[in-house]
Amino acid sequence: MGCLGNIIWFIFGGFISGLGWLLAGAIWCVTIIGIPIGMQCFKLAGLSFWPFGKKVVYSTSTVSVLVNIIWLIISGLPLALVHCVSGIILCVTIIGIPFGMQSFKLAKLALMPFGARVVPSDSFYME
Repeated sequence: MGCLGNIIWFIFGGFISGLGWLLAGAIWCVTIIGIPIGMQCFKLAGLSFWPFGKKVVYSTSTVSVLVNIIWLIISGLPLALVHCVSGIILCVTIIGIPFGMQSFKLAKLALMPFGARVVPSDSFYME
């Protein structure tokens, strides 16, 4: 389902979703302090364009928690809200449930993107 799911996702909402992440990254890159945050947004835009076949693994470090709090206040809530609304709309039909689940995965990522690593879903990853 990975390849076909990614193509369908990209056509019916993934492109717009990825553009949201790219816009957030571009805004963060305006300042020198925000460049690391913007670079993370660019990485996660790729996941937002093609989410099937990938999973997100979180680590807990003090730095990532602090940056996640700043991110949540400034950019995280609007992105998470858009992903949650699209996830609810996609889950209305049975066919849309896998796409809605991907949208909910991206909503969680929009709330806590720092300290997250994207890995292939078939890989065994331990931190």
